[in-house]
Amino acid sequence: MIYVGIDSGKNTGYAVWDTQSKSLLEVKTILIHQAMKSVEELYAQNPGKVVVRVEDARQRTWFGTERMSRDEERKKLQGVGSVKRDATIWEDFLVDLGVKFEMVAPKRSVTKMYSDTFKVYTKWAKRTSEHSRDAAMLVYGF
Repeated sequence: MIYVGIDSGKNTGYAVWDTQSKSLLEVKTILIHQAMKSVEELYAQNPGKVVVRVEDARQRTWFGTERMSRDEERKKLQGVGSVKRDATIWEDFLVDLGVKFEMVAPKRSVTKMYSDTFKVYTKWAKRTSEHSRDAAMLVYGF
């Protein structure tokens, strides 16, 4: 089975985990349309063997805006709304594609892991971003 992790946003984290080799095949940050195309191609090459796990910001109930100025809070909440919209777009896309998927609440996954910790934990030596690491942690170890 192949698991794809998606950390949606302007910069979409994309990671692929292969259960057979028990290893990460890809960990990168790309645009949302590129991630969708990659999922579609992966599914076409491996019908019935792909599961996509998307971090679903719609399930988040805290936003950390308590100590922000009004302007900072407004910008933060706009970003939150954007990522929530992306989650809906991903869900619609995956339903239409017919691929198995799970919308994962942010609190149910390991996020914001530092690069050095990620390398030690996953053995992935290539360069990563916060978004790509978050995507990888959605699927790592399945």
